[in-house]
Amino acid sequence: MTSTGVPATGAERVDAAVAETVRGTGATIGALYLRAPDADVLRLEVLCGAPVEFAAPWSRVPIASPAPVADAFRENRMVWVGSQEELVRFYPRTAMALPYPFALAAAPVTGVRRWGSLLLMWPATRPPHMTGRERGHISASCMKVARLLEDAVASEHAPVPGETPRVLPVVTGRTAARPGPAAADFAERLPGGSCALDLEGRITFLSSGGAELLGRDADHLLGTLPWRSLPWLDDPTYEDRYRAAVISREPVSFTACRPPDQWLDFHLYPDASGISVRIVPTGGEPPASPAAPLPPRTAPPARAGRLYQLMHLAAALTEVVGVQDVVDLIADQIMPAFGAQGLVLSTADAGRLRITGHRGYPSRVIERLDGLPVDTSFTPAGHALTSGIPSFFSDPQEMRRIYPEAPVISGKQAWAFLPLIISGRPVGCCVLSYERPHVFSAEERAVMTSLAGLIAQALDRARLYDTKHRLAHGLQQALLPHTLPEIPGLNVAARYLPATRGMDIGGDFYDVIRLGDTAAAAVIGDVQGHNVAAAALMGQVRTGVHAHAALGTFPDDVLCRTNRLLGDLDPGLFTSCLYAHLDFAGRRVRLASAGHPPPLLRLPDGRAFSVDVPPGPLLGIDPDAGYPVTEIPLVPGMLLALYTDGLVETPGTDIDDSIAGLARCLAAADDQDLNLLIDTLLREAGPTRQRRDDIALLVLQTKGPDA
Repeated sequence: MTSTGVPATGAERVDAAVAETVRGTGATIGALYLRAPDADVLRLEVLCGAPVEFAAPWSRVPIASPAPVADAFRENRMVWVGSQEELVRFYPRTAMALPYPFALAAAPVTGVRRWGSLLLMWPATRPPHMTGRERGHISASCMKVARLLEDAVASEHAPVPGETPRVLPVVTGRTAARPGPAAADFAERLPGGSCALDLEGRITFLSSGGAELLGRDADHLLGTLPWRSLPWLDDPTYEDRYRAAVISREPVSFTACRPPDQWLDFHLYPDASGISVRIVPTGGEPPASPAAPLPPRTAPPARAGRLYQLMHLAAALTEVVGVQDVVDLIADQIMPAFGAQGLVLSTADAGRLRITGHRGYPSRVIERLDGLPVDTSFTPAGHALTSGIPSFFSDPQEMRRIYPEAPVISGKQAWAFLPLIISGRPVGCCVLSYERPHVFSAEERAVMTSLAGLIAQALDRARLYDTKHRLAHGLQQALLPHTLPEIPGLNVAARYLPATRGMDIGGDFYDVIRLGDTAAAAVIGDVQGHNVAAAALMGQVRTGVHAHAALGTFPDDVLCRTNRLLGDLDPGLFTSCLYAHLDFAGRRVRLASAGHPPPLLRLPDGRAFSVDVPPGPLLGIDPDAGYPVTEIPLVPGMLLALYTDGLVETPGTDIDDSIAGLARCLAAADDQDLNLLIDTLLREAGPTRQRRDDIALLVLQTKGPDA
């Protein structure tokens, strides 16, 4: 029930649980992120203890992004950052936009399914480590929030996402009241001036001494933001001090000059309910070597929050890889930052504008706009690109005067056409559009224009990456076997997955070789490096192994001869390799390894384990190296899994533990369909984790007596 006796809705119960978690953990700021139903992003739904403007850069966080709430959701674990130094080390993009001392925890909100993440922030004065009891409290609170969300969905009272987050007050434990006469008299008796700000930055109280020092009557200042109502405080530096006080909850101070020459010291003392400010004349002389007077401004300065938002977006643009990453970043972060509802991103290609990504437009509109000439007069995109000058249209009438057909086709009500140009070379055009008329302030135009340059560079890099990636993928596929041979008595399946990051070509390879009617060979390997040279060597190694195996030689001889071949080629790269010779007549499998991870064996009774194969040196190191042979029985119905290290190597995890975990997964997997079994093993490697290395996986299963 609410305080008015009305039954609480699902949203109210969730809000109450979040507020209680913030209070119970001693946090100063809390934020609940929920996964959007239509995209791989986390949306900020509830904010407690800070103005919503502070959270603008993180109103939508892509699940794959390097951010605490995304990591907590993606990896289903609690993320703890105990200091600003740790934030800089692990999350530099976030630290750039929040350069204040604080600690934070991000925890997954998980019940029957994974709902999102809960973010909590504390002043930097708290202990740098979280106790087990604190972790348990936060985890229990997240489970409670998940339960409330599931109950709300079951009762059809699920919280409806709004355009902006729901902002909750922080419960301080004090009775809320306006300053009484005694409190006001107390402030009046203090030397200098006193005022109070709420967490939004608005002035809620001002003593007569404060009004005198600020040079304005209290009636003109109450309810206003000081950096807007007092022109001489209209500087991002001063607003930044207020932001620092709200986020860090630590006292801060700064000195400002009230024209013509009155220097004042401002001391800010924050808590969960607001900020108390002491204003006193600066003692002694003004600061030495004051800055030269600034030239008259033709536009208001950018707000501190906008500057940090621009820095955050700029850092994000440096991390994108492919063209689709650029489109997703603009849609998930830049569009919400400017309140836009539509996006069209075009690239200049052979004299035409090819649409590479869009949001908020029906397909018929995109089909009409795709492929327009670069110098088109149908929309402002052509003029913006050829002139290099952005175009802003606040309403359809303004657009219709020059481009009469464009508003009809678009269906939008306001537009920003941003040319994407690098060193005078047109790259494309980015169009942000609005469903209602929108007046573009000078600050907004300046920020959009700055971002356009960064988008142009990111898009140009991304197009180059995509081109190289397609080339690399084609080369990789050409070097791997297109099909695997059919071998009597043997079921075979294989899979290759390239790394998800970087523009390099992988060096992993596999092959299955038929050796007459009673034998077969299987090989898997990994060439050092991820470039064209590694791929070329991979092709040579695979060809060499295939040629030597076809002669019917034993596994140790195959590796020895291939090793000498690499010594003669002297590529400067090393190769790991695992070779298996399956003798169906003799019912045995001979294995030899050149520094490769051990294979996994699953017996017909379901037991699975790694086979101990003593490895020889990597191929290409010692031309005289030997390779011990390990022999195991070939049992009908047994399954052998060969893989490269990309499947089991994870930073911070012992590789033996990873191999043991993979063996357990193999034991529990259904082996009726080997391709589905491979899917299961790949999921064990991590369904959402970024692959820093490529993966090759080859599975062989001998047919049972009933097959």
